[in-house]
Amino acid sequence: MYYELTNIGLFVEKQKAIPAIWNDLKMEIGFRADLIVENKVIIELKSIEAIAPVHLKQLLTSDLLTHG
Repeated sequence: MYYELTNIGLFVEKQKAIPAIWNDLKMEIGFRADLIVENKVIIELKSIEAIAPVHLKQLLTSDLLTHG
């Protein structure tokens, strides 16, 4: 996916560390985003047979950590 996105001219960062702040706790690496496209879209890549409830929780957590 990285290759395809950069091949069409998009700016893509791989495995970028995303800091997280929760109350008074600051973590330099709250999580690592698989791909960040144009500093606007986070893409988390999965190789699974089916989506499980934990995947929704991961999505919500990354949204919370990046938007406060």
